[in-house]
Amino acid sequence: MEAKRRIRSRPLSRALLGMALATAAAFAHAGNQLYEPLAASVRAALHSAVSDMRAPELLIVDPLERTRWLGEMSRRLEQRIPDRAYREDLLVSVHYEATRAGLDPQLVLGLVEVESAFRKYAVSSAGARGFMQVMPFWTKLIGQPDDNLFNLRTNLRYGCTILRHYLDIERGDLYRALGRYNGSLGKPEYPNMVRTAWERRWAYQPMKFASDDGRTHRN
Repeated sequence: MEAKRRIRSRPLSRALLGMALATAAAFAHAGNQLYEPLAASVRAALHSAVSDMRAPELLIVDPLERTRWLGEMSRRLEQRIPDRAYREDLLVSVHYEATRAGLDPQLVLGLVEVESAFRKYAVSSAGARGFMQVMPFWTKLIGQPDDNLFNLRTNLRYGCTILRHYLDIERGDLYRALGRYNGSLGKPEYPNMVRTAWERRWAYQPMKFASDDGRTHRN
């Protein structure tokens, strides 16, 4: 009798899994990067970038400012991610990966909001995965085929590396780089959505500190 119960439960589990994936897909904003052949030197550089496995840290020099940034961003994200430890792990990872790639961490938070609504297992209709909606072809192109794009660190590392790559291609033009990231180059909707999320919900002004000569500087 117990064996029959277990057998009957399997189709239900698959059905629930399918419903969960469908729900995640409904919230994803189709991060549909397009496959483009890369020069060997570019592939090598991108591979090196996504292979970095150092533990993330807040790359902010002043300890008070580190605490302030994490506390402020955590407060803003609390409604979406109630678990404090997981929320702070995500924020530290975003800050580390964005800074390492030469991106504004607040911009990346805006992009994550638009792409996945901060849903780790979001899947777009095109098959893009995770927080930053990374297309699976990137794992074979610049990483390892078995890299898990639902892993928090892996997804953020890939996403930030890809956006940095597009910014380099577009010579710093964020509007066009975001269009490439979403597979909608030349269309204003996606870049405008990311910029709006960035400016309205994630903008952040660092504290000013007095220097020894009486002038002020930002951390």
